Amino acid sequence: MNSDARVIHDVKEQLTSAGLRANIVVRDLDNRREISTSADSAMPLASVVKVPIALAVLNRINDGTLDGAQTLTIRPDRFAGEGPTGASRFRHPAQIALEDLLMLSVSFSDNTATDALLDVVSPGEVHEDLQGLGLRDITIRHRLDALVQTPLESLPAADAHLAYDLARTSPSRGEGHRIWQLDVSRANTGTAGGLIDLMQEIWRPVHIDPTVASRLRSLMAGNIIRHRLAPDFASDAMTWSSKTGTLLHLRHEIGVVDHTDGQSIAVAVLSESSNPAAAQPAAEAELGAAARALHDLLR
Repeated sequence: MNSDARVIHDVKEQLTSAGLRANIVVRDLDNRREISTSADSAMPLASVVKVPIALAVLNRINDGTLDGAQTLTIRPDRFAGEGPTGASRFRHPAQIALEDLLMLSVSFSDNTATDALLDVVSPGEVHEDLQGLGLRDITIRHRLDALVQTPLESLPAADAHLAYDLARTSPSRGEGHRIWQLDVSRANTGTAGGLIDLMQEIWRPVHIDPTVASRLRSLMAGNIIRHRLAPDFASDAMTWSSKTGTLLHLRHEIGVVDHTDGQSIAVAVLSESSNPAAAQPAAEAELGAAARALHDLLR
């Protein structure tokens, strides 16, 4: 067993011990060398889907179809569920420009802002844009209010573990799921490899307009959710730009590590936890350590 294979073996063992099943892919964006933990498979994306949605909106702002200064009225009572931050917690109607909704959606992971964007660019149009870029391993089907309409939201806090039990007892691998948001035939889905291809196009644009790619990189650099992979990738010598996704037992993050020496390494982590708990700091730490170990094989 060579050194790379040994690291991958150890990473998989550590993830399994932590109750995690994870698809992790890392790629050097210039020489295209790539390392992964396992065969890739589609998984529900949760909030990771906000990156391709933002890309579709930025494409239309760039070509003049949409005006980034155009304002939309956000009426909180129209959108289902309440998120931890952003427009989803507004108590009164507000006028917000499209470009500011993009910031709330990607940097703050605001579901309400994202669904407002989907009022002007439909899920079908986002999907068509991805297909046009050759990104066929990412599928967009539904709005983000669906993420706060799972069994968890209907249960009292003392019984929340039942929703996590239901989520984890049927892995999201294509056989159907009693929670439809976790069913890969119905949810917004993607593969780790497909998301790496998206990062490749955003960081080293060939088909995406460079202005659009630059704006999207900036939005991901402003991500305020920093508890998953960021502790292993943020330092004075490297910058971590990313987007997380969390739904019941799913814990995802995609992003790029830009090193001061010019090397850029894309990282995609899509994972399921078997632990029926909302807060899982140990699992978050294991995912970060695993991603860092694979990243270091490319340095």
